[in-house]
Amino acid sequence: MALSGPLEIRDERPEDAADIRQVTYAAFQAAEQGGQAEADIITALRAAGALSVSLVAVADGRIVGHVAFSPVTIDGAPRGWHGLGPVSVVPDMQKRGVGGALIRTGLERLRQVSARGCVVLGEPGYYGRFGFGTDPSLVLEGVPAGYFMRLTLEGETPSGVVEYHSAFAAALS
Repeated sequence: MALSGPLEIRDERPEDAADIRQVTYAAFQAAEQGGQAEADIITALRAAGALSVSLVAVADGRIVGHVAFSPVTIDGAPRGWHGLGPVSVVPDMQKRGVGGALIRTGLERLRQVSARGCVVLGEPGYYGRFGFGTDPSLVLEGVPAGYFMRLTLEGETPSGVVEYHSAFAAALS
């Protein structure tokens, strides 16, 4: 689908919840759990008030993408770090820069609220473009180290075991 107008990145609004769920489901439909887990994670984060940043991409009057950032702990303590994900783009708009625009805007929002850093579990080739890199001193247990990356936004990079919000575990169990 070609865009007939500009892509708008804006904060999620309460009335966007159903559209975000549909976008997330569609984006991850080919995944092992068919998109349900990712959609459930966002719903649970929203219900817990744990969405640090939640942005949508709007094109031609419809929501075509979404990105979520939520607080993480390091060695059990909040340290001003956040996790990126899920990031979702409807299939007909993938590979058009929508996800990148969402991520860049979200990282800028984190900087504006003086977040110390951000972690992501994903494809190194993709997330490396945004400044993410591996760091053996930050660990997400149970995942290959090369796919867990960090981006320090301010101050020193802490070391320890990273834990995402409990919404992630609940949705994946």
